Amino acid sequence: MLSQERHLLLIRRPLRQLGSRVCRFLLLLHVALLSLTRALSAQETFVQPAAKLITSFPFTTFTGGVMLIRARLGDFPDTLNFILDTGSGGISLDSNTCERLKLKPVPSDKTILGIAGVRPVKFLYNQTLQLPGLAVDSLNFHVNNYDILTSVYGDQVDGIIGYSFFSRYIVKINYDSMKVYVYTHGNFRYPRGGYLIRPIIASLPIVSAEVRDARDVNARFYFDTGAGLCTLLSTDFAADSEILDKRRKMFYTQAQGLGGKASMQLTTVREVRLGPYRFRNVPTYIFDDQYNVTSYPNLGGLVGNDILRRFNVILNYEHRVIYLMPNSHYRDLFDYSYTGLGIYWIDGEVRVGDVMKGSPAEKAGLKEDDVVVAVGNNFSNNIQTYKNLLQNPGDKVKIIVKRNEQLEQLVLQVKSIR
Repeated sequence: MLSQERHLLLIRRPLRQLGSRVCRFLLLLHVALLSLTRALSAQETFVQPAAKLITSFPFTTFTGGVMLIRARLGDFPDTLNFILDTGSGGISLDSNTCERLKLKPVPSDKTILGIAGVRPVKFLYNQTLQLPGLAVDSLNFHVNNYDILTSVYGDQVDGIIGYSFFSRYIVKINYDSMKVYVYTHGNFRYPRGGYLIRPIIASLPIVSAEVRDARDVNARFYFDTGAGLCTLLSTDFAADSEILDKRRKMFYTQAQGLGGKASMQLTTVREVRLGPYRFRNVPTYIFDDQYNVTSYPNLGGLVGNDILRRFNVILNYEHRVIYLMPNSHYRDLFDYSYTGLGIYWIDGEVRVGDVMKGSPAEKAGLKEDDVVVAVGNNFSNNIQTYKNLLQNPGDKVKIIVKRNEQLEQLVLQVKSIR
Protein backbone atom coordinates (compact mmCIF):
# COMPACT_ATOMS: atom_id res chain seq x y z
CA MET A 1 0.00 0.00 0.00
CA LEU A 2 1.36 3.40 -1.01
CA SER A 3 2.03 6.07 1.47
CA GLN A 4 0.15 9.34 1.14
CA GLU A 5 3.33 11.24 0.08
CA ARG A 6 4.15 8.64 -2.55
CA HIS A 7 0.57 8.77 -3.84
CA LEU A 8 0.66 12.57 -4.17
CA LEU A 9 4.01 12.39 -5.99
CA LEU A 10 2.56 9.95 -8.56
CA ILE A 11 -0.39 12.26 -9.11
CA ARG A 12 1.75 15.43 -9.48
CA ARG A 13 4.26 13.92 -11.94
CA PRO A 14 1.70 13.40 -14.76
CA LEU A 15 0.35 16.86 -14.09
CA ARG A 16 3.87 18.35 -14.39
CA GLN A 17 4.52 16.35 -17.55
CA LEU A 18 1.18 17.50 -18.94
CA GLY A 19 2.00 21.11 -18.02
CA SER A 20 5.39 20.80 -19.70
CA ARG A 21 3.80 19.54 -22.90
CA VAL A 22 1.21 22.30 -22.83
CA CYS A 23 3.97 24.89 -22.39
CA ARG A 24 5.91 23.47 -25.32
CA PHE A 25 2.78 23.47 -27.44
CA LEU A 26 1.98 27.06 -26.52
CA LEU A 27 5.57 28.09 -27.24
CA LEU A 28 5.51 26.46 -30.67
CA LEU A 29 2.14 28.07 -31.37
CA HIS A 30 3.58 31.45 -30.37
CA VAL A 31 6.58 31.02 -32.68
CA ALA A 32 4.33 29.97 -35.56
CA LEU A 33 2.06 32.96 -35.04
CA LEU A 34 5.09 35.28 -34.80
CA SER A 35 6.50 33.90 -38.07
CA LEU A 36 3.14 34.31 -39.76
CA THR A 37 2.89 37.88 -38.48
CA ARG A 38 6.35 38.66 -39.82
CA ALA A 39 5.50 37.11 -43.18
CA LEU A 40 2.35 39.19 -43.37
CA SER A 41 4.33 42.28 -42.33
CA ALA A 42 6.89 41.57 -45.06
CA GLN A 43 4.09 41.55 -47.59
CA GLU A 44 3.10 45.00 -46.42
CA THR A 45 6.65 46.42 -46.45
CA PHE A 46 7.06 49.49 -48.67
CA VAL A 47 8.48 48.60 -52.08
CA GLN A 48 10.38 51.38 -53.88
CA PRO A 49 8.68 52.22 -57.17
CA ALA A 50 10.39 51.33 -60.41
CA ALA A 51 13.01 53.74 -61.72
CA LYS A 52 11.70 55.86 -64.59
CA LEU A 53 13.59 57.25 -67.55
CA ILE A 54 13.74 61.04 -67.31
CA THR A 55 15.84 61.94 -70.32
CA SER A 56 18.65 60.89 -72.64
CA PHE A 57 21.21 62.94 -74.52
CA PRO A 58 24.29 62.36 -76.69
CA PHE A 59 27.94 62.65 -75.77
CA THR A 60 31.18 62.83 -77.71
CA THR A 61 34.58 61.50 -76.67
CA PHE A 62 38.11 62.80 -76.43
CA THR A 63 41.31 60.75 -76.51
CA GLY A 64 41.08 57.81 -74.11
CA GLY A 65 37.27 57.78 -74.10
CA VAL A 66 36.77 60.86 -71.90
CA MET A 67 33.13 61.95 -72.31
CA LEU A 68 31.98 65.45 -73.21
CA ILE A 69 28.34 66.53 -72.88
CA ARG A 70 26.66 69.84 -73.59
CA ALA A 71 24.50 71.71 -71.09
CA ARG A 72 23.49 75.21 -70.03
CA LEU A 73 23.95 77.02 -66.75
CA GLY A 74 20.82 78.60 -65.28
CA ASP A 75 19.16 81.04 -67.67
CA PHE A 76 22.25 81.67 -69.78
CA PRO A 77 21.56 80.83 -73.44
CA ASP A 78 25.10 79.65 -74.25
CA THR A 79 25.68 75.90 -74.37
CA LEU A 80 28.71 74.80 -72.36
CA ASN A 81 30.99 71.75 -72.56
CA PHE A 82 31.23 69.50 -69.49
CA ILE A 83 33.31 66.38 -68.89
CA LEU A 84 31.29 63.57 -67.28
CA ASP A 85 33.64 62.38 -64.55
CA THR A 86 33.12 59.82 -61.77
CA GLY A 87 36.53 60.95 -60.51
CA SER A 88 35.09 64.32 -59.47
CA GLY A 89 33.73 64.64 -55.95
CA GLY A 90 31.26 67.41 -56.82
CA ILE A 91 30.61 69.65 -59.83
CA SER A 92 32.75 72.47 -61.15
CA LEU A 93 32.99 75.37 -63.58
CA ASP A 94 35.97 76.87 -65.39
CA SER A 95 37.15 80.22 -64.03
CA ASN A 96 37.36 81.73 -67.53
CA THR A 97 33.78 80.64 -68.21
CA CYS A 98 32.73 82.41 -65.00
CA GLU A 99 34.38 85.61 -66.22
CA ARG A 100 32.74 85.30 -69.62
CA LEU A 101 29.30 84.87 -67.99
CA LYS A 102 30.11 87.65 -65.46
CA LEU A 103 29.61 85.33 -62.51
CA LYS A 104 31.33 86.09 -59.22
CA PRO A 105 32.38 83.01 -57.23
CA VAL A 106 32.62 83.27 -53.45
CA PRO A 107 35.92 82.45 -51.67
CA SER A 108 35.86 79.55 -49.21
CA ASP A 109 38.19 77.89 -46.72
CA LYS A 110 38.14 74.65 -48.73
CA THR A 111 40.90 73.31 -50.95
CA ILE A 112 40.92 70.90 -53.87
CA LEU A 113 43.58 68.32 -54.61
CA GLY A 114 44.89 67.59 -58.10
CA ILE A 115 47.84 65.78 -59.66
CA ALA A 116 49.99 68.91 -59.53
CA GLY A 117 49.08 70.20 -56.08
CA VAL A 118 46.56 71.69 -53.68
CA ARG A 119 44.60 74.83 -54.46
CA PRO A 120 42.09 76.98 -52.57
CA VAL A 121 38.67 76.90 -54.15
CA LYS A 122 35.82 79.35 -54.75
CA PHE A 123 32.15 78.47 -55.13
CA LEU A 124 29.05 79.43 -57.07
CA TYR A 125 26.19 78.46 -54.80
CA ASN A 126 22.64 77.32 -55.59
CA GLN A 127 23.01 77.08 -59.37
CA THR A 128 20.95 75.09 -61.89
CA LEU A 129 22.39 72.88 -64.62
CA GLN A 130 20.13 72.65 -67.66
CA LEU A 131 20.64 69.27 -69.34
CA PRO A 132 18.49 68.27 -72.34
CA GLY A 133 15.14 67.35 -70.77
CA LEU A 134 16.33 67.83 -67.16
CA ALA A 135 17.02 70.77 -64.83
CA VAL A 136 19.31 69.85 -61.93
CA ASP A 137 18.92 72.54 -59.27
CA SER A 138 20.53 73.53 -55.95
CA LEU A 139 24.07 72.80 -57.16
CA ASN A 140 27.19 74.30 -55.60
CA PHE A 141 29.84 74.62 -58.31
CA HIS A 142 33.44 74.92 -57.25
CA VAL A 143 35.52 77.01 -59.65
CA ASN A 144 38.83 75.94 -61.21
CA ASN A 145 40.98 76.94 -64.13
CA TYR A 146 40.66 74.34 -66.89
CA ASP A 147 42.95 75.95 -69.47
CA ILE A 148 45.18 72.87 -69.40
CA LEU A 149 42.26 70.57 -70.27
CA THR A 150 41.11 72.87 -73.07
CA SER A 151 44.62 72.92 -74.55
CA VAL A 152 45.00 69.12 -74.26
CA TYR A 153 41.68 68.27 -75.93
CA GLY A 154 41.52 71.17 -78.37
CA ASP A 155 37.97 72.03 -77.35
CA GLN A 156 36.70 74.38 -74.68
CA VAL A 157 36.16 72.60 -71.34
CA ASP A 158 33.73 74.70 -69.29
CA GLY A 159 33.34 72.36 -66.34
CA ILE A 160 33.25 68.88 -64.88
CA ILE A 161 30.15 66.99 -63.73
CA GLY A 162 30.73 64.51 -60.92
CA TYR A 163 29.20 63.23 -57.69
CA SER A 164 26.69 66.07 -57.32
CA PHE A 165 24.94 64.73 -60.42
CA PHE A 166 25.56 60.98 -60.12
CA SER A 167 24.28 60.85 -56.54
CA ARG A 168 20.82 62.15 -57.55
CA TYR A 169 19.97 59.72 -60.33
CA ILE A 170 20.61 56.34 -61.88
CA VAL A 171 22.85 57.04 -64.86
CA LYS A 172 23.40 54.68 -67.79
CA ILE A 173 26.29 55.39 -70.16
CA ASN A 174 26.00 53.58 -73.48
CA TYR A 175 29.09 53.68 -75.69
CA ASP A 176 27.30 51.85 -78.50
CA SER A 177 24.62 54.52 -78.92
CA MET A 178 26.92 57.29 -77.57
CA LYS A 179 24.14 58.39 -75.23
CA VAL A 180 23.62 59.03 -71.53
CA TYR A 181 20.31 57.86 -70.02
CA VAL A 182 19.11 59.39 -66.75
CA TYR A 183 16.58 57.63 -64.48
CA THR A 184 14.87 58.45 -61.21
CA HIS A 185 15.96 56.48 -58.14
CA GLY A 186 13.98 53.28 -57.70
CA ASN A 187 13.96 49.59 -58.48
CA PHE A 188 16.07 49.06 -61.57
CA ARG A 189 16.16 45.98 -63.75
CA TYR A 190 19.70 45.33 -64.95
CA PRO A 191 20.13 43.61 -68.32
CA ARG A 192 21.45 40.07 -68.59
CA GLY A 193 25.01 39.32 -69.55
CA GLY A 194 26.78 41.85 -67.37
CA TYR A 195 28.40 41.98 -63.96
CA LEU A 196 27.34 43.86 -60.83
CA ILE A 197 30.06 45.51 -58.75
CA ARG A 198 29.50 46.71 -55.18
CA PRO A 199 31.83 49.72 -54.92
CA ILE A 200 32.66 51.81 -51.90
CA ILE A 201 31.18 55.26 -52.52
CA ALA A 202 31.80 58.28 -50.34
CA SER A 203 32.05 60.85 -53.10
CA LEU A 204 34.23 58.85 -55.51
CA PRO A 205 33.51 55.22 -56.41
CA ILE A 206 36.20 52.74 -55.36
CA VAL A 207 36.33 49.24 -56.83
CA SER A 208 38.45 46.15 -56.29
CA ALA A 209 40.64 44.93 -59.12
CA GLU A 210 43.47 42.49 -59.64
CA VAL A 211 46.73 43.52 -61.30
CA ARG A 212 49.11 40.81 -62.47
CA ASP A 213 52.67 41.27 -63.59
CA ALA A 214 55.66 40.03 -61.58
CA ARG A 215 53.10 39.20 -58.88
CA ASP A 216 49.33 38.98 -58.55
CA VAL A 217 48.01 41.79 -56.36
CA ASN A 218 44.42 42.54 -55.35
CA ALA A 219 43.86 46.17 -54.45
CA ARG A 220 41.30 48.96 -54.55
CA PHE A 221 41.23 51.66 -57.21
CA TYR A 222 39.25 54.75 -58.11
CA PHE A 223 36.69 54.12 -60.87
CA ASP A 224 37.49 57.19 -62.96
CA THR A 225 35.66 57.98 -66.21
CA GLY A 226 37.45 61.34 -66.38
CA ALA A 227 40.89 59.75 -66.82
CA GLY A 228 41.75 59.11 -70.47
CA LEU A 229 44.02 56.15 -69.76
CA CYS A 230 43.77 52.47 -68.85
CA THR A 231 45.33 52.25 -65.39
CA LEU A 232 47.48 54.42 -63.18
CA LEU A 233 49.52 53.11 -60.24
CA SER A 234 51.28 55.19 -57.63
CA THR A 235 55.02 54.62 -57.31
CA ASP A 236 54.52 53.77 -53.62
CA PHE A 237 52.02 51.05 -54.45
CA ALA A 238 54.20 49.68 -57.26
CA ALA A 239 57.27 49.59 -55.01
CA ASP A 240 55.63 48.16 -51.88
CA SER A 241 53.67 45.50 -53.77
CA GLU A 242 56.62 44.64 -56.04
CA ILE A 243 54.01 44.24 -58.75
CA LEU A 244 56.12 45.26 -61.75
CA ASP A 245 58.43 42.94 -63.62
CA LYS A 246 61.88 44.53 -63.26
CA ARG A 247 62.65 43.72 -66.88
CA ARG A 248 59.94 46.06 -68.12
CA LYS A 249 61.15 49.18 -69.86
CA MET A 250 59.80 52.52 -68.68
CA PHE A 251 59.05 55.42 -71.02
CA TYR A 252 59.02 58.96 -69.66
CA THR A 253 56.00 61.10 -70.45
CA GLN A 254 53.76 63.90 -69.19
CA ALA A 255 50.17 63.71 -68.01
CA GLN A 256 47.79 66.60 -67.53
CA GLY A 257 45.07 67.14 -64.97
CA LEU A 258 43.75 69.46 -62.31
CA GLY A 259 46.56 71.82 -61.32
CA GLY A 260 48.73 71.34 -64.42
CA LYS A 261 51.21 68.75 -65.68
CA ALA A 262 52.91 65.89 -63.89
CA SER A 263 55.80 63.68 -64.98
CA MET A 264 54.97 59.99 -65.26
CA GLN A 265 56.36 56.76 -66.63
CA LEU A 266 54.56 54.57 -69.12
CA THR A 267 54.80 50.78 -69.37
CA THR A 268 52.52 47.74 -69.59
CA VAL A 269 51.35 45.17 -67.06
CA ARG A 270 50.58 41.56 -67.92
CA GLU A 271 46.92 41.62 -66.89
CA VAL A 272 44.22 43.72 -65.23
CA ARG A 273 41.09 41.98 -63.99
CA LEU A 274 37.89 43.86 -63.14
CA GLY A 275 35.28 41.45 -61.84
CA PRO A 276 35.29 38.52 -64.30
CA TYR A 277 36.73 40.64 -67.12
CA ARG A 278 40.42 40.24 -67.97
CA PHE A 279 42.55 42.55 -70.08
CA ARG A 280 46.06 41.54 -71.12
CA ASN A 281 49.14 43.69 -71.81
CA VAL A 282 47.52 46.82 -70.41
CA PRO A 283 49.22 50.22 -70.86
CA THR A 284 49.88 51.58 -67.37
CA TYR A 285 51.12 54.90 -66.04
CA ILE A 286 53.34 55.00 -62.94
CA PHE A 287 52.85 58.22 -61.00
CA ASP A 288 55.07 59.69 -58.28
CA ASP A 289 52.11 60.88 -56.21
CA GLN A 290 53.64 63.64 -54.09
CA TYR A 291 50.24 64.94 -52.94
CA ASN A 292 48.70 61.48 -52.42
CA VAL A 293 45.86 62.04 -54.87
CA THR A 294 45.59 58.26 -55.19
CA SER A 295 45.12 57.81 -51.41
CA TYR A 296 47.87 55.26 -50.87
CA PRO A 297 47.98 52.89 -48.93
CA ASN A 298 44.17 52.65 -49.02
CA LEU A 299 44.20 52.60 -52.81
CA GLY A 300 46.69 51.55 -55.47
CA GLY A 301 45.70 54.11 -58.11
CA LEU A 302 42.84 54.29 -60.59
CA VAL A 303 41.14 52.46 -63.44
CA GLY A 304 40.51 54.93 -66.27
CA ASN A 305 38.13 55.27 -69.16
CA ASP A 306 40.28 53.58 -71.80
CA ILE A 307 39.21 50.39 -70.00
CA LEU A 308 35.79 51.54 -68.76
CA ARG A 309 34.64 52.69 -72.24
CA ARG A 310 34.67 49.00 -73.23
CA PHE A 311 31.52 48.56 -71.15
CA ASN A 312 28.08 50.09 -71.14
CA VAL A 313 27.95 51.27 -67.54
CA ILE A 314 25.06 51.77 -65.13
CA LEU A 315 25.84 53.91 -62.08
CA ASN A 316 23.42 53.53 -59.17
CA TYR A 317 25.06 55.39 -56.29
CA GLU A 318 21.97 55.16 -54.05
CA HIS A 319 22.19 51.34 -53.97
CA ARG A 320 26.02 51.27 -54.17
CA VAL A 321 25.96 49.51 -57.53
CA ILE A 322 28.01 49.77 -60.72
CA TYR A 323 26.87 47.43 -63.49
CA LEU A 324 29.21 46.58 -66.36
CA MET A 325 28.00 45.19 -69.69
CA PRO A 326 30.68 44.49 -72.37
CA ASN A 327 29.97 46.51 -75.51
CA SER A 328 31.15 46.63 -79.12
CA HIS A 329 34.47 48.24 -78.02
CA TYR A 330 35.31 45.45 -75.56
CA ARG A 331 38.00 43.94 -77.81
CA ASP A 332 39.39 47.21 -79.19
CA LEU A 333 43.18 47.22 -79.32
CA PHE A 334 45.00 49.24 -76.68
CA ASP A 335 47.16 52.19 -77.67
CA TYR A 336 50.79 51.07 -77.31
CA SER A 337 52.27 54.02 -79.19
CA TYR A 338 55.01 56.19 -77.74
CA THR A 339 56.34 59.41 -79.24
CA GLY A 340 57.42 61.43 -76.20
CA LEU A 341 55.59 64.33 -77.82
CA GLY A 342 53.06 66.55 -76.07
CA ILE A 343 50.97 68.80 -78.30
CA TYR A 344 48.49 71.45 -77.14
CA TRP A 345 45.83 73.72 -78.60
CA ILE A 346 47.01 77.28 -77.90
CA ASP A 347 45.58 80.47 -79.44
CA GLY A 348 44.10 78.62 -82.39
CA GLU A 349 47.24 76.66 -83.19
CA VAL A 350 48.52 73.18 -82.39
CA ARG A 351 51.84 73.69 -80.61
CA VAL A 352 54.52 71.40 -79.26
CA GLY A 353 54.61 71.71 -75.47
CA ASP A 354 56.65 68.69 -74.32
CA VAL A 355 59.51 66.77 -75.88
CA MET A 356 60.79 63.95 -73.67
CA LYS A 357 64.53 63.43 -73.56
CA GLY A 358 65.69 60.52 -75.72
CA SER A 359 62.21 60.07 -77.18
CA PRO A 360 61.24 59.60 -80.85
CA ALA A 361 60.06 63.22 -80.85
CA GLU A 362 63.49 64.49 -79.79
CA LYS A 363 65.24 62.24 -82.30
CA ALA A 364 62.95 63.60 -85.03
CA GLY A 365 64.11 67.14 -84.21
CA LEU A 366 60.87 68.49 -82.76
CA LYS A 367 61.24 71.37 -80.31
CA GLU A 368 59.01 73.06 -77.77
CA ASP A 369 56.90 75.87 -79.23
CA ASP A 370 56.98 74.44 -82.77
CA VAL A 371 53.64 75.02 -84.50
CA VAL A 372 52.32 71.79 -86.02
CA VAL A 373 51.03 72.57 -89.51
CA ALA A 374 50.39 69.01 -90.69
CA VAL A 375 50.72 65.38 -89.60
CA GLY A 376 51.07 62.99 -92.52
CA ASN A 377 48.97 64.53 -95.26
CA ASN A 378 46.46 66.01 -92.83
CA PHE A 379 46.34 69.81 -92.56
CA SER A 380 43.12 69.97 -90.49
CA ASN A 381 44.64 71.82 -87.51
CA ASN A 382 42.64 69.39 -85.35
CA ILE A 383 44.59 68.21 -82.32
CA GLN A 384 42.50 65.06 -81.81
CA THR A 385 43.09 64.02 -85.44
CA TYR A 386 46.82 64.65 -85.13
CA LYS A 387 47.03 62.54 -81.98
CA ASN A 388 45.18 59.68 -83.67
CA LEU A 389 47.63 59.77 -86.60
CA LEU A 390 50.51 59.28 -84.14
CA GLN A 391 49.09 56.12 -82.55
CA ASN A 392 50.42 53.44 -84.90
CA PRO A 393 53.67 51.90 -83.57
CA GLY A 394 56.25 51.42 -86.29
CA ASP A 395 54.89 54.17 -88.56
CA LYS A 396 57.25 56.81 -89.88
CA VAL A 397 55.11 59.93 -89.85
CA LYS A 398 55.95 63.17 -91.68
CA ILE A 399 55.31 66.26 -89.57
CA ILE A 400 55.41 69.78 -90.97
CA VAL A 401 56.14 72.44 -88.35
CA LYS A 402 56.53 76.18 -88.43
CA ARG A 403 59.61 77.41 -86.58
CA ASN A 404 60.86 80.99 -86.66
CA GLU A 405 58.36 81.67 -89.47
CA GLN A 406 59.94 78.91 -91.56
CA LEU A 407 58.37 75.58 -92.51
CA GLU A 408 60.29 72.39 -91.80
CA GLN A 409 59.42 68.79 -92.57
CA LEU A 410 60.47 66.23 -89.96
CA VAL A 411 60.03 62.46 -89.76
CA LEU A 412 58.97 60.83 -86.48
CA GLN A 413 59.07 57.06 -86.02
CA VAL A 414 56.44 55.93 -83.53
CA LYS A 415 57.73 53.42 -80.97
CA SER A 416 55.82 50.73 -79.09
CA ILE A 417 55.82 50.36 -75.31
CA ARG A 418 55.35 46.60 -75.57
